[in-house]
Amino acid sequence: MNAALLRELVPAVIGVLVRRGADFASAEDAVQEALIRALDTWPDDPPRDRKGWLVAVAWRKFLDAARAESARRGRELVVDAEPPAGPAPATDDTLRLYFLCAHPTLPPASAVALTLRAVGGLTTRQIAAAYLVPEATMAQRISRAKRRLAGLPLDQPGDLGTVLRVLYLVFNEGYGGDVDLAAEAIRLARQLVALTDEPEVAGLLALMLLHHARRASRTDPDGRLVPLAQQDRSRWDTAMITEGVAILQAALARDRLGEYQAQAAVAALHADAQRADETDWVQIVEWYDELLRVTDSPVVRLNRAVAVGAADGPHAGLAALADVSPDLPRYAAAAAYLHERAGDHERAAQLYTQAAQAATSVPERDHLTREAARVRQLPPS
Repeated sequence: MNAALLRELVPAVIGVLVRRGADFASAEDAVQEALIRALDTWPDDPPRDRKGWLVAVAWRKFLDAARAESARRGRELVVDAEPPAGPAPATDDTLRLYFLCAHPTLPPASAVALTLRAVGGLTTRQIAAAYLVPEATMAQRISRAKRRLAGLPLDQPGDLGTVLRVLYLVFNEGYGGDVDLAAEAIRLARQLVALTDEPEVAGLLALMLLHHARRASRTDPDGRLVPLAQQDRSRWDTAMITEGVAILQAALARDRLGEYQAQAAVAALHADAQRADETDWVQIVEWYDELLRVTDSPVVRLNRAVAVGAADGPHAGLAALADVSPDLPRYAAAAAYLHERAGDHERAAQLYTQAAQAATSVPERDHLTREAARVRQLPPS
C-alpha cells in the first residue's frame, strides 16, 4: 500500500468530520486513528472507496470518543449514530486546513508539526523522528497547537504568507527519521499550487525543486558538507531543474514578484551554470536587489554582499558587508570568505574559527573548522 497516497486523503477526511460538527482537534485525532487502522487492514483487504472508508472509520472513532467524554461528564451526546449513507462528498478542504494549521496564533514549530499531522498525514512518531525529539515531546507540541486553535471555525484561517513560511520551514529541515521532510514539503507545495492561483506559491515550489535538485551533491561519501562551488554538477537532477525553471518562468510572467520567486531566480541562475566559474553573478546581484526591495531582509543583504564579492571583487563585497550587522547568523562565515578572496588569510582564518564556534549544526561546524585549518596553511599574500 502506498502510504503517500493514503496521506493525501487526510485533509479531505478531516474536512468531512468538521462539516459534520466535530471540532478540529477531535477530527484530527479521529483521522489519525483511522489511518493507523488502514495501515493494518488495507494490505489484506483494500476498500473500493478509500476516502469513504476513512470517513466512516474516523467518524465512528469520533463518536466513540465523544460518547466517552459525554459519559464522563454525565451528559447525553446528541449526534447521529451512523454517518450518512453513500460515497464520501467530493469537497476538498485541503486549502482551508493548510491555512488553519498555519494560523498566526501558533508558534512556527507548532504550525509545522500540526501541518505535517493534519495536512501531511504523518503520525506523531514520524514527525518526532524527523525532528529528532522524543515522541512525547512532539505529542505535547501538537496538543498545545490544537488547544490554541480550539473554538476557531474552519472558515477563519491565517494568511497565505504564513502558510508558505511553514512549508519552507518543513523543506529546510531536510531529512530525518523515516520521513524525508524536503520531499514531503515538495509534495504539499504541489498540492497548494493545484489549489491556488498565486504566483508566490508556484515560486516557492520552484525554489524547493531547484534546491532539491542539488541534494545528492551537497555532501561527500563521509557526510561532510560540500560548498556549492565545489559540488559535482553532474549529480544534479536536471529533470527537476528543468521543471523548477519552467514553473518559475510561468510565475514570473504573471508580473507579481514576491520573495520566493526572487529566491528561485537566484537558484535558477546557479543551476544554469555548467561550472562554478560560469555563474552569472551580475544577474544574481540584480535579483538580490529585487529581493531587497520586496523584503528588506538582513539575511538578503548578507547574501547580496557575498554575490557582490563574486561579481565585482572581494573589496566591493566587504564594502557591501559593512551595511550588515555582525550579529547576524553566518556573518562571520561570509566575512571569512570575502577576506580570504581579498588575500587576508590571517583574518579569514580567525573569522572561519569564529563562524565554526557559532555554527548550529555539527556538519556546518566541522566544515568551517576545516576551512579555518585550510586557510592557515595558505602563504601570506
